[in-house]
Amino acid sequence: MDISAVIFDLDGTVLTDEDEYGKAFKTVLSRLGVEEDSEFPHKGGIGVEENWEYLLKKYKIKTNKTIQELGMETQDEYLKLLGEVDLKEGFEEFIKDLKSGGIVTALATSNTWYVVEHIFNKLQIEEYFDSITTGEEVSEKKPSPEIFLKAAEKINVEPKDCVVFEDSEAGIKAAHAAGMKVVGIARDETHAKELKNADFVVYDYKQFFAKQDSF
Repeated sequence: MDISAVIFDLDGTVLTDEDEYGKAFKTVLSRLGVEEDSEFPHKGGIGVEENWEYLLKKYKIKTNKTIQELGMETQDEYLKLLGEVDLKEGFEEFIKDLKSGGIVTALATSNTWYVVEHIFNKLQIEEYFDSITTGEEVSEKKPSPEIFLKAAEKINVEPKDCVVFEDSEAGIKAAHAAGMKVVGIARDETHAKELKNADFVVYDYKQFFAKQDSF
């Protein structure tokens, strides 16, 4: 794999926190009178506040709460569950291998620095990234390519020389729009189908080691 940099999404890509965000959104939806059966009522990759714009319209919810207030409630519920969140299988070994090979690594997440800082404090992974870009730094969230282009600019690497690891359709669209290749990280076969537009899809980082020669 002839690349200069790898850019990682955070939630659902570096972290096993899909269930925790699903529970957080469901808790706040329940307070608004919506009982959702789906484990994942939200859209991956687009940001928490952006999800509330979508959810309020989807369920025709009437509330005096602002998008920002609903976003903060969701993040608070997520942080209550942070003790259940861990790293994706093989991630630490994979990123250590990248760095030992001279590959630059960056984090590009739609999440906020407030939440990212809590994650770093718990899992001690900040040192693995040469650059960190959060959702506050861009005017448009994924599927806009802005966050990946900004991440590449920070590490002074051309987009064509970057590979992105993502777990959402929006993130895959954003990376391709930025001119980057994308590896989809799927949690199961159903999710893998949602990531079909990635250059290829794996279920964990150990599996990527076996496939990277064909990338």
